[in-house]
Amino acid sequence: MEERSGIITFKGNPMTLLGPQLKVGDQAPEFNVVDTSLAAKSLKDYAGAIKIISSVPSLDTPVCDAETRRFNQEAASLPANVVVLTISLDLPFAQKRWCGAAGIDRVVTLSDYRDRSFGLAYGVLIKELMLLSRSVFVVDGGGVVRYLQHVPEVTSEPDYAAVIAAVRAIL
Repeated sequence: MEERSGIITFKGNPMTLLGPQLKVGDQAPEFNVVDTSLAAKSLKDYAGAIKIISSVPSLDTPVCDAETRRFNQEAASLPANVVVLTISLDLPFAQKRWCGAAGIDRVVTLSDYRDRSFGLAYGVLIKELMLLSRSVFVVDGGGVVRYLQHVPEVTSEPDYAAVIAAVRAIL
């Protein structure tokens, strides 16, 4: 398993990411996760759509909460062929409860709790915490990574404007 350091910190402490370093132009790796009803989901379930894939450590933390709410707001102004997927290791039941309480209706939450296939395939599993790092991938309808952002400090929010600009550039 590839280990990468020097990319992110958590509360100022250097962390190690497990998995490959994806680059713009790479084919987005397949993954196997579950939705809030425990139904299996994979990248191919969203084929043809432009995907904003936001990985977060846990929806039950203030920054992940704010990020997912912001992407829910942003999704309202995007065309129907754009889907926002937020992936964490939270249990599907916790994701469903959180989405209901937060009024999330445009972001699809997916759980990587079973085998961490998303975290390992996208290189965002934090070795020291066994949580996903805060990262955003924009994947076009053909499955190509068109933009990616590893937020350097896990407790900081991503650059939303850059993500939305990347999506608009491929619309």
